[in-house]
Amino acid sequence: MQAKNKTPSITSREMRTLEINAEYFGISLLQLMENAGRSIAQETITRFQKNKKAAVFCGLGGNGGDGFVVARHLLAAGFEVTVVLVGRGRDINHEAALSNWGILQSLQGKVILIEVTDSSLIPNVNAGIVIDALLGTGTKGKLKPPISQVVEYINSLNGFKIAVDVPTGIDSDTGEVLGTAVKADLTITFHKAKLGLEKAKKYVGELVVADIGLPSEMERFAGPGDVYLATKPRSPTSHKGDFGRLLVIGGSEVYSGAPTLVSLAAQRTGVDIVYLAAPAKTAYAISSMSPDLITIKLDGDNLKPSNMETIKPYLCMVDAVAMGPGLGLNPETAKFVKACVEEVEKVKKPLLLDADGLKAFAKFKRPLKVPLVLTTHAGEYEILAGEPLPEPQEERVLAIQKTAKKLNAIVLVKGKVDIICDAERAKLNFTGNPGMTVGGTGDVLSGIVGGLMAQKVDAFEAAVAGAFVNGAAGDFVANEIGFHIVATDLLEWIPRVLENPRSHLKVRNPSGN
Repeated sequence: MQAKNKTPSITSREMRTLEINAEYFGISLLQLMENAGRSIAQETITRFQKNKKAAVFCGLGGNGGDGFVVARHLLAAGFEVTVVLVGRGRDINHEAALSNWGILQSLQGKVILIEVTDSSLIPNVNAGIVIDALLGTGTKGKLKPPISQVVEYINSLNGFKIAVDVPTGIDSDTGEVLGTAVKADLTITFHKAKLGLEKAKKYVGELVVADIGLPSEMERFAGPGDVYLATKPRSPTSHKGDFGRLLVIGGSEVYSGAPTLVSLAAQRTGVDIVYLAAPAKTAYAISSMSPDLITIKLDGDNLKPSNMETIKPYLCMVDAVAMGPGLGLNPETAKFVKACVEEVEKVKKPLLLDADGLKAFAKFKRPLKVPLVLTTHAGEYEILAGEPLPEPQEERVLAIQKTAKKLNAIVLVKGKVDIICDAERAKLNFTGNPGMTVGGTGDVLSGIVGGLMAQKVDAFEAAVAGAFVNGAAGDFVANEIGFHIVATDLLEWIPRVLENPRSHLKVRNPSGN
């Protein structure tokens, strides 16, 4: 097994997302752990034909589980193996790791198992091979005893030191030493090199990248991991506004439902406050639909540039803006959109444009100096880009990415497979169903994405998570009542999917087949 030249790197957040999504698409964490541990063992067996004494130091999480698998495979190859678990076996908090710990317990007598709960219990080991499987890529903050003391002990040993995925004590994203760190002779990392390893060569030693059965194409699939990436825990000490404020701008003399759906969907994401700015008559009608909605009554039947004076104070108050649903195509409204975009840029707020707002933007389109999400269907994309989407999926991705790069934007194109692109990244989302062709489901999508953006989620990550959540909500509704869907049916499912995105596995094959 050899390290690949110029292997692309991956962050700990991206790797965690990929692992969760892999499970969603049918590759279990137990399989990944088995593949990871076996790859470490195979590399060890290849390098050490004579010295067959190994000590494997394991933590209570997934990295420790990899170490348990390493120990089992080395035992099967005739090695004398000692496993030092830092902590109690009963406290292992990772399901796959616990399963592999159980296997080792059944092999006691063949493998030596030692539990270390404080530094006085660190055993003297005599092994030519020392394997560090204490902590993995998610490690943040200074190491604490007894882990820090075990790390120092490992460094004092003369054996050849192999780190599993990342040397314990190294921040895998920054390369920072977290107080102390294992000085490995060899680090075997999984799938891709971790971002910080290049900056911590003194501790990494030789670097090998091992394949654990994750096709690179899977990195482009949206899944529950993307939802976890876009949500944050809510502290008991949280205050109003900590989870963001969103301004929705939409509606006209003709349309009131679209901006209402955007606002209600945004509220379901957990955003603290949603303001809805609409023409006065429309705003009063919207207020009558729900007491939860705070409406800003604007002069006139359709939005116009003079309405900006009323809106400006709110632009300073909010954390993101979603504009477009139900605006209509009045010439004065198009001028309003241009003026509003310019003002949003001035106050440096993330912006989502949809529907009529996007059509107005297409007339003066340019890269903005703020995060910009453009949510389109195929017809709106043609208006935006000036050319239709090609039919082959890969060509579609390339075309959308070209537009995203040109406009310095995130472009989300809704369809049987949603495609989300920025200049560098592309994601495919497979949730959703034919019942969602009904009007209003796109407005719900915009509300979800806008709500996440207002909570300071990265705009691309918000768009990917929003696409998954919107489609999954629609799938749950279809599972209950068939394809007789209306857009409001999706609203109650938004928080359920956000709280437990893995539950979508129970609905249907995520590929849509």
